[in-house]
Amino acid sequence: MDHTRSSGILLHPTSLPGPYGSGDLGPSAYHFVDWLVVAGQSLWQTLPLGPVGMGDSPYMCLSAFAGEPLLIDLEELVRRGWLLREELDRHPRFDERAVRFGDVRSFRMEKLRSAADAFFGRGSADERSEFDRFCRAQRSWLDDYALFMALIGRSNGAEWCTWDPDLVKRKPAALKKARTELQDDVRFWEFTQWCFFRQWHALKKYANERGVRIVGDIPIFIAYQSSDAWANQHLFHLDKDLRPKFVAGVPPDYFSVTGQRWGNPLYDWKAMHEEQYAWWIDRIRTTLELVDVVRVDHFRGFAGYWEIPAEEKTAVKGRWVKGPGAKLFDVIQKKLGTLPIIAEDLGDITPDVIELRDRYDFPGMRILQFAFAGDVKNGFLPHNYVANTVVYSGTHDNDTTAGWFAAATERERVFVQRYLHTDGREIHWDFIRAASASVAVMAVFPFQDVLGLGTEARMNMPGQALGNWAWRFSWDQVNPTHAQRLYDITAMTNRTAADRLQLPSYPAGKAQP
Repeated sequence: MDHTRSSGILLHPTSLPGPYGSGDLGPSAYHFVDWLVVAGQSLWQTLPLGPVGMGDSPYMCLSAFAGEPLLIDLEELVRRGWLLREELDRHPRFDERAVRFGDVRSFRMEKLRSAADAFFGRGSADERSEFDRFCRAQRSWLDDYALFMALIGRSNGAEWCTWDPDLVKRKPAALKKARTELQDDVRFWEFTQWCFFRQWHALKKYANERGVRIVGDIPIFIAYQSSDAWANQHLFHLDKDLRPKFVAGVPPDYFSVTGQRWGNPLYDWKAMHEEQYAWWIDRIRTTLELVDVVRVDHFRGFAGYWEIPAEEKTAVKGRWVKGPGAKLFDVIQKKLGTLPIIAEDLGDITPDVIELRDRYDFPGMRILQFAFAGDVKNGFLPHNYVANTVVYSGTHDNDTTAGWFAAATERERVFVQRYLHTDGREIHWDFIRAASASVAVMAVFPFQDVLGLGTEARMNMPGQALGNWAWRFSWDQVNPTHAQRLYDITAMTNRTAADRLQLPSYPAGKAQP
């Protein structure tokens, strides 16, 4: 991975402005890339890009390979002639500052179905050929995903283990019959993926050509209600009814006396090993076709993970189980080469996690908001970083920096004010400056922190089932001083070229050092 000092912004595309209820891969995405360039930023980090399922969480996707159809730029479909301008002009009055997923999904899916009908009815030969090539290239996951989504539609969202037994067990005759019966729906879901991948690659190309790398995100675990679990049942610990025997989570700690029960099915790592980790190789390969660097969520789970019996309502009665460790990454690296991975090494980190991370030279993570709850030896304080680190002012799971400071304990506020020599009135800029000045090779800031927003702009509250992932901004919240101020900090800390700093010239006759 490139170890040049750099910095960037964490912003999920759904948070972008736009007239159709949620951000997408349209004009605002390209404008945001342009803003990053002006601000001296060379990284755009997103959350997982897959189709969201339960709770609208990008960490509980319906597929580990597919893209989110809600991100498709509808304007591009108008330009292609597959949607009429008047169809889009008759959109509801959407909330400009929050994604109302139910309303947005209803509107956008209706327009995508209209576009698909037009494409299959009058698409050009070249367009149809491009679509067919995409479907062939992505067949290893796309066939199962498209049929899975069609079957979800027919069953009104029922869990796949409750479908017709022959479909649950994936008997070839039943699958063939379903593909025939649901042919139009299957083709629709293939169409959405073609549109997403085509538009995403165009956006990534635009960003890369301007010196901006895309940092993606993949959760270690997948959702049970996903095409991956249905299509690869033998790779998970499932019972005779094909429901999870065990689920993922983390043990009780200082923050939660009952721990966290996430509910994801757990991998059968023995079965994965017997197949030479082919599913994981395909997953990483597909992800790295979409992004330049990838953050792996809950990296510690590869060294050891918390196994909770599925019948337990909390994480208390779980146990630690050894993960695949180097066996997995040795095989992936042999197949794919050096991996541009950021290891999310937060939480209960043991020596085996550090050893696994360092074996492959993966940078770990540091969160500045965690730095002031302890003493001066706290590993999240900038003076304790090593260079192979990615520092964040906060992540999607944290409050905004302004919100964090407002709710901090008196000890934390005094500590941070003395450490950063600040009165706290612009704590978000203080954090951005401290992170940028650290030795960490990469520094990333939620866009909310650049804008100085409070708790109302928080993206996710862990443990809260509803009301997450909805935050959006509007361009009228962004003014030229945001980009200029961020550029100045970035250039002064050697994370971008300093040619626009406009410093005074050296005195005549004095040699430049």
